[in-house]
Amino acid sequence: MIRKLRSGMYRIYSRKTNPLTGKRRNLGTFETLEAARKHEREIQYFKRLKG
Repeated sequence: MIRKLRSGMYRIYSRKTNPLTGKRRNLGTFETLEAARKHEREIQYFKRLKG
């Protein structure tokens, strides 16, 4: 999940919430939406390899 911050940057959050805190994990902050989308694809790719 990608959200735009007040600073104008984009942050990737995990899709599932952390069971301990009830919040989503921060998976990285990026200058552009395109960079955030690219990294999100990389995350999904490695999740497939791991599982």
